[in-house]
Amino acid sequence: MPKDRLLFEKTGRARYISHLDLMRTFQRAFLRADIPIKHTEGFNPHPFISIALPLSLGFSSECEILEFGLLEGTGHADVPARLNAVLPEGVRVKECYSGERPLKELAALEYRMTLELDGDKKSLIDAWSAAMSRESWVIEKKSKKAKSGVTTLDLAPLIKGSAFTDERDGVLRLTCILAAQNPGLNPSVMVNALSEECLDLAPSFVTYHRARALDETGKEFR
Repeated sequence: MPKDRLLFEKTGRARYISHLDLMRTFQRAFLRADIPIKHTEGFNPHPFISIALPLSLGFSSECEILEFGLLEGTGHADVPARLNAVLPEGVRVKECYSGERPLKELAALEYRMTLELDGDKKSLIDAWSAAMSRESWVIEKKSKKAKSGVTTLDLAPLIKGSAFTDERDGVLRLTCILAAQNPGLNPSVMVNALSEECLDLAPSFVTYHRARALDETGKEFR
């Protein structure tokens, strides 16, 4: 089925809308905006809507991608304004376009994390640099698929790049490029791994923001 795409952001209170509720929100929005979209076939057809790489609850983003199918005769130009008129606060469509590249080419995601610290900034940066210098950084994580309930994951090859920015007293920003899929790396797993190794340096609070979707060459994925 041909795919059209929305580029949208999820910020503010909308960060706490779950993935399933967000899907329902868009289904209702298309109806309320009177935008005809394609439905699945079969005895119980439903709107053809899919959100790529669902965002964790509590994360904000400016680069979410939703796939759907417009019926013939409906153009892309006025879709964002019509949807934004009926979507809740914090969910805003930035662009509607034809999706010509397969989602499997979405290789990496840029995250910006704001770390609120009680400890020393330099010590945390040094601990991070030491972790990044390793050939491997293997952790254990819970897994429903593993018989033991636990599996191992090497973080090192999944972290494509990182940089710190000193924001203000007691606050650092960590920007990372992380593998998006097969496997992808949730930034909270990475931060928790560092916190467990350096308990005295663990951030007291962290916010997560997904900033860019990238292909293998580092260019923005559309």
